[in-house]
Amino acid sequence: MSHYERRLEADRAQIRDRVAAIGQRVEDAVREAAAALLAGDHARCYRVILGDMPINREVRSIDAACHAFVARHLPSAGHLRFISSVLRLNVALERVGDYAVTICREAVQLEAPPPDAARQAIEELATEGTEVLHEAMRAFVAGDAERARDVKTKAKVFGRNYEDLYRALVAQEGSRSLKDLFAILAVFHRLDRVSDQAKNVCEEAIFQVTGETKAPKTYRVLFLDARNTLVSVLAEAIARKAFPQSGLYDSAGFSPGEALAPEAISMAAELGIDLGGIAPTPLRVGPKALDRYHVIVGLAPGTRAALGELPFNVIYQEWSLPGLDGDGPVEPRVRALCRQLSAEVRELMVTLRGEEAR
Repeated sequence: MSHYERRLEADRAQIRDRVAAIGQRVEDAVREAAAALLAGDHARCYRVILGDMPINREVRSIDAACHAFVARHLPSAGHLRFISSVLRLNVALERVGDYAVTICREAVQLEAPPPDAARQAIEELATEGTEVLHEAMRAFVAGDAERARDVKTKAKVFGRNYEDLYRALVAQEGSRSLKDLFAILAVFHRLDRVSDQAKNVCEEAIFQVTGETKAPKTYRVLFLDARNTLVSVLAEAIARKAFPQSGLYDSAGFSPGEALAPEAISMAAELGIDLGGIAPTPLRVGPKALDRYHVIVGLAPGTRAALGELPFNVIYQEWSLPGLDGDGPVEPRVRALCRQLSAEVRELMVTLRGEEAR
């Protein structure tokens, strides 16, 4: 190995070791923040807050070392991917440190310790989040893409249902101030985000080794109207044909019919759209039934009311479409409806996935 190669590897190893150390420090900060909160120990909370300042300085110093590495070595291929990953990884780690700070700032404002309904969730999330972050950092430091993939899969199953916790906290409303309830929800959210940042660390571990980037997100979309025999069926079929790689599509009705409308079948045949597997389907309401969707599109009056309570992360859209009532043959009006549906579907999927949506 030449002197230049030894210097390059030494500089890279130094950056890697510093990243590993800062990862351990933010992991410890989250664990300590949760413990201090549950113990009601304000002094420990303030130590965590103060401890974030040297963490931030070290993150900035590592960024500077990465820029110096590029200027000194003009890296390519794996070395360049490593530096690029470290720069993005630093953002994730700094955010985790910020989560610990927020937890502590909320903790010192609490008027009373968290209720039992929240204590167990906080303990579990702190343990799960720090464990998966630790494993993700080990995969990154080792340059182990397969381990990173395994950890990423594990991280996806972590997290809790916000609606369940929200209801449990609302039940405390008479005995707790709203300020306390919102503070506990903020703590819960920050702990939940630790495992999300661990997934980002895994993505960087995979990228630095293989060059693979994160696959574009596939969006789940539900088209909803009253009968699920015509309009919502055509919307689902049009989306499936036009953007098969960008989304997974369903349709349902809040008062479904018994069979597809003849106009849906004839228009699908005219447009070359496959209706295979599509049949009137009843809407299942409630947050747990709907939280699999990213977007729900209402296509008829009364749709939003039929949905009831929506999950926190679901986006609701309502499209204004041409009516089908009128004199004369219905086919021209159905064609106009399909043109509008096609335009609306395209606008939605391009917004979600960009111009490369397919």
